Amino acid sequence: MSDTPNEPPTPPLPPGTPEEITRKLEDFIKHSLGGQVLFTRIDPTTGGSTPDSDGSGDAPPVDDEEDISKSFQFHYKPAEIKAHLDRFVIRQDEAKKVLATAVCDHYNHARMLREQSTATAAGPAIEFTKQNVLIVGPTGVGKTYLVKHVADLIGVPFVKADATKFSETGYVGGDVDDLVRDLVAKAGGNIELAEHGIIYLDEVDKLAGGGGERGGRDVSGRGVQTALLKLMEETEVPLYASNDFRSQMQMMFDTRRGRTGKEIINTRNILFIVSGAFSGLEKIIDRRTAKNSIGFASAHGGHAGDIENKLHDSQTKDFIDYGFEAEFIGRLPVRVVCDPLKAADLFEIMKKSEGSLIRQYEREFAAYGVNATFEDSALYIVAQRAAEEKTGARGLVTAWEKVLREFKFELPSLGLPQLTVDGNLVENPAAALDHCRLEAATWESDVRATEVRQFAARFQEEHKLELVFEPTAIRSLVDRAQREGSSVDAVCQRLFKDFPFGLRLATRTNGQTRFVLDSAAAENPEKYLSDLVVNTYRSAAPAAPESPTTPESPHVA
Repeated sequence: MSDTPNEPPTPPLPPGTPEEITRKLEDFIKHSLGGQVLFTRIDPTTGGSTPDSDGSGDAPPVDDEEDISKSFQFHYKPAEIKAHLDRFVIRQDEAKKVLATAVCDHYNHARMLREQSTATAAGPAIEFTKQNVLIVGPTGVGKTYLVKHVADLIGVPFVKADATKFSETGYVGGDVDDLVRDLVAKAGGNIELAEHGIIYLDEVDKLAGGGGERGGRDVSGRGVQTALLKLMEETEVPLYASNDFRSQMQMMFDTRRGRTGKEIINTRNILFIVSGAFSGLEKIIDRRTAKNSIGFASAHGGHAGDIENKLHDSQTKDFIDYGFEAEFIGRLPVRVVCDPLKAADLFEIMKKSEGSLIRQYEREFAAYGVNATFEDSALYIVAQRAAEEKTGARGLVTAWEKVLREFKFELPSLGLPQLTVDGNLVENPAAALDHCRLEAATWESDVRATEVRQFAARFQEEHKLELVFEPTAIRSLVDRAQREGSSVDAVCQRLFKDFPFGLRLATRTNGQTRFVLDSAAAENPEKYLSDLVVNTYRSAAPAAPESPTTPESPHVA
């Protein structure tokens, strides 16, 4: 019997059908292991994933031919990729050039290999040495940002993971393979597209053994290096993990469905990019170079504070001394160093980057009807403070949060339409916030704002419907009256003349009698009223056709 009154029971599914098997498997795993479980079926005609019968599959269906053609019709030039990266990442010109060139070389070779495999005439085999990339640089300089935007530009699936995730487990056999399976998920089940994706492994320096000046560490780091060797070169990874219960259940389901697609992922054309801060590597470079130096420079290890220049001189032997296996570092032939960010760089990031944090703050304030503007005097001060954090661009978040924390909390309730963030506000945020409070209090007692509240009171008395104008809405109405040279009350009478009829329609449907108007509603009352009525009736539509045996349900506010 159904738990919900007057609701017909769900009809049983035909026994042995894929839908019936799916439901039983999901119910079994959910009750045994907990959590929500959904199976994604593989369409045997395309190899792509399709949603389950209820439309709630893990990934949307994809057009395999279209996506695969995108992977192999690679047409970018290194300068084009660098120009794209310049829009988002400030400085790091060498890293952009090296990464752009390596990506172009990799995908052009992948295209040639595919063309050769599909060519009818036999020819000499193409030799292909993978150009996996190692990026060295401190935190917050844009390493992840670079790789992400490269993947977005060329349209391949992108997976990012931290090396510490694998070193902490102590068991590495299946974990690193999951990176490749994650590409299949990002590709919507399209295995061929996943085989041309990008895997980015951050904090790879944590996988090093106890070399150099650092203390010993868990030997699982060497185990992860060993597990990654074949992945970075060429190997085949099973689509279903043998040690994962859900993966095995998925395999059983796909077998029942008669799936005939590929069940392995070849890593030959997957580009691996790894990165890390490599703290202490400069000391290893110092020891190597000191053997060929004499005198004062040898005694003092070169110029103090010139760490980035030393990292540019790193060699394979330095990474081996740092604690990496020779076979592992040898599979990362393309190496580049990202330089630390100075205060001037952080200012440029805020000023010019398309992903600037300032754009984010502007959107956050705009959500409450506050137009926030940031002046250069404020950006300079925050850039200096962020540089002192020594965390790269991440320091900008720390510096700005200290300044704007109280403003983000109070301004939405004060109703001020404008916030100018200048040097004085950054230097003394408490005084600037007090000024905002005083301005809001003065505005609250303004006779023009009182006219709006008086209109709302009369409206409620006449129509038994409550209009609540937010502070930003009041300011919008007053500004409009001033522009039009009219009284505030006259503007309200004109703008909201249709509200009694429209609001009663909504009230009749859901019993609502209180309506809160923000600045958008004050600026365009007709749209607000239209959307309100349409949404009210739309939400009530499913309940309209009732069964003859179902008693009439009361309206619910």
